[in-house]
Amino acid sequence: MGNTKSSALSKELLEDLKSNTKYSEAELCSWYQSFLKECPGGKISKAQFEGIYASFFHADPTAYARHVFRSFDTNADGTLDFKEYIVALHLTSGGKTLQKLEWAFALYDVDGNGTISKSEILEIVRSIFNMIPADDQKNLPEDENTPEKRAEKIWEFFGKKENDKISEGEFIQGVMDNKDILRLIQYDEPQKIRTKNLLKANRP
Repeated sequence: MGNTKSSALSKELLEDLKSNTKYSEAELCSWYQSFLKECPGGKISKAQFEGIYASFFHADPTAYARHVFRSFDTNADGTLDFKEYIVALHLTSGGKTLQKLEWAFALYDVDGNGTISKSEILEIVRSIFNMIPADDQKNLPEDENTPEKRAEKIWEFFGKKENDKISEGEFIQGVMDNKDILRLIQYDEPQKIRTKNLLKANRP
């Protein structure tokens, strides 16, 4: 991935991250030093990643954090290096629409086979509901106030039959064509707060 064990970012990795995220050189270098302090080996484990999420939610984000971790662990080694971690921060806090939708597809493609099934949508939606306090769940619209109802609503938007699959192209086009799907597939309202806290936690 990158030269994660050096005390300074490699020029190649720095240029890569500057080109593919919204962060400046000063921000990246600062976060890299903080990253090494927390993770001297240059890697963050799944447990550490889940701990970061847990510190910013009153409900239970463990399942969702596990899926987010999986979607960014691009080499499937059970850890995130600095590049993977920064890309995760970038895409969950901003990022270009297409990049975010490609990540969202990877999040929902639980088994990594290149398509999304109805059961995979339900699995991710359930993990999102675990993060929503019970009182807030009571305020959700009647037709999406349970994971099953929300998953069914998403599936209907795509016009799929029970055992059909959604390809990446269909997923991205469907979400771009219908903002309601975008709202339904993400845990949107607390995202700005979470992102602000995650970034703050990684400042020196």
